[in-house]
Amino acid sequence: MARYDKYEPKSGGFRAALAVALTGQAAPRGVGLDVNGRVVVGAGTTGIQAVLVLPEDKAAGEVVDSMTDGEIVEFAGAAGTVYTAHTTTGVISAAAASGTQIAVGFTAEATRLIVRV
Repeated sequence: MARYDKYEPKSGGFRAALAVALTGQAAPRGVGLDVNGRVVVGAGTTGIQAVLVLPEDKAAGEVVDSMTDGEIVEFAGAAGTVYTAHTTTGVISAAAASGTQIAVGFTAEATRLIVRV
């Protein structure tokens, strides 16, 4: 299950409330903000702005940490690969960046995603 490892404490992310309840998942997801400044999976109205690791269920309105600069370990990836997030689903994959895939980071080792959103 993916987890935050290195997190730049001053500018490595932001905290905001969830727009809707989310089910915890083993994989991180790309997130944005809605018109009310709440975290949504996918682009929302701001575009993909961060990566969210959420291993447990969270209710709407709960505040979560969204990473913009840091490292996630126990990531299921391939070494030396650029990763993108889908603007609708937030799913992070090795698909090439495009109008619907926004770059969110890269891997050094296969299990460490270096996030730079």
